Amino acid sequence: MAVAPSTAPTTRQVQIAPSILSADFAKLAVEIESVVAAGADLLHLDVMDGHFVPNITFGPPLVASIRKATRATLDCHLMISDPVKYVGAFCDAGADWVSVHAEVEGDVRRALEIVRSMGKVPGIVLNPDTPLDRARPHLDHASFVLIMSVYPGFGGQSFIPAVLDKIRALRREGYSGPIEIDGGINAETAPLAIAAGADVLVAGSAVFGKPDRAAAIKALRGRA
Repeated sequence: MAVAPSTAPTTRQVQIAPSILSADFAKLAVEIESVVAAGADLLHLDVMDGHFVPNITFGPPLVASIRKATRATLDCHLMISDPVKYVGAFCDAGADWVSVHAEVEGDVRRALEIVRSMGKVPGIVLNPDTPLDRARPHLDHASFVLIMSVYPGFGGQSFIPAVLDKIRALRREGYSGPIEIDGGINAETAPLAIAAGADVLVAGSAVFGKPDRAAAIKALRGRA
């Protein structure tokens, strides 16, 4: 695994990626402008296909519309069964970061290679019960790791603290790329994730559900 010199987790710059699934889609452009102005570093876009996960969200056309509405970095998390077939479309639509799951039956490495070949940032995702060993073969092809701290596709779940062990293990092994965490991130769980070594926090209602989005983002980031 090719890595740069490791940095202590507590000194890493924490980035906040509000998940648009918690936004009001009736005024999505306004919602996006609000969180970007409030200091969001990325916008997290959860793509669900109704097969890999039981829910369906949106596809490349919505990503293209969002791309027209903002210059923010679009972090596209593909919860889909056949990423090789679709990653190119999401890259073309304007996604900047594109992550695929290690658990899919398709060719994960090829999907990551396509993303990189299109000048985008590829990432590998692990579900809460997926061991870190499933990601290790892909670390040389992925630029970041996304650790799910809830099971994808289901709402109303609680943060799963046990997933933090995977983040700690990656940092102990010298992995210095971004580690993103998604699921149940709020003012109480953010410091746990940061202390473990995560530096990109996906937050839905903890940002979009607050009247003062700037204060919400500052609170999450400030706990670093």
